[in-house]
Amino acid sequence: MASTDTPPPTREAGDLAGLEAGLDALETQHSGRTPWRQTLTQKVLPPVVAVLLVLAVWQALIALKIVDDPTKLPAPADVWHVVRDAWLQGELLGYIWTSVSRGLSGFLMALVIGTPLGLLVARVRFVRAAIGPILSGLQSLPSVAWVPPAVIWLGLNNSMMYAVILLGAVPSIANGLVSGVDQVPPLFLRAGRTLGATGLKGTWHIVLPAALPGYVAGLKQGWAFAWRSLMAAEIIASYPDLGVGLGQLLENGRNASDMAMVFEAIGLILVVGIAIDLLIFSPLERWVLRSRGLLVRG
Repeated sequence: MASTDTPPPTREAGDLAGLEAGLDALETQHSGRTPWRQTLTQKVLPPVVAVLLVLAVWQALIALKIVDDPTKLPAPADVWHVVRDAWLQGELLGYIWTSVSRGLSGFLMALVIGTPLGLLVARVRFVRAAIGPILSGLQSLPSVAWVPPAVIWLGLNNSMMYAVILLGAVPSIANGLVSGVDQVPPLFLRAGRTLGATGLKGTWHIVLPAALPGYVAGLKQGWAFAWRSLMAAEIIASYPDLGVGLGQLLENGRNASDMAMVFEAIGLILVVGIAIDLLIFSPLERWVLRSRGLLVRG
């Protein structure tokens, strides 16, 4: 006589189907396009409010005469007039393009050098023991320290600028990739070897995709170091043949004791740095996290 304690198969099938449907609903819950109002209130409005608060405090310091010396703190309107005049004279975009073109070109060079260097340090034990501490030391060294020797070695030219950018960005990119490779689960490597993915094939198909989050973090930090290194080089090593970038604009304002021009340069440097991060690195980082299920759309 069959036991009546065993649940009917149809009930088990129904439970599994319900569980599967629930998981599918969980995965697809946020797959639609984010409403523009939600994007406006969550992503656009907060930074706009923060900027307006800074401007309000700045204007209050001037209006209440807490700082009444325009040679120390100009009014926001004075800085705006300088920016507008530079735009009307056709110089503003030239300042920005001179620095952005140098910064992105130097960063791409650092990417080409830092990526294989990071893989070499991460995968070869002897190389890590020999070069790893040097990379960490170079990453902590202020980029401004490289400007005087770069000027002596290469002269006042674009090659000097690129050398300073490389010395600032390459260690960050390489160390980011090393950190990403170190966090790859050993199971992935063993599975890759079982499937025949060894050597360069294993590096391309297993190691690099698994190390992508750490690598992207290194790229983001590498751009920050590249941008800061470039600004230091442009401020210190000024020369007419190099053109006027944002760092040179900042130095020109200091030499002329024109604080409105100084604040104009500082504002443009901040805007460019934030724009590059928002347009390139933040979307790349979100894509990497979302592809691994670490970030839900919406």
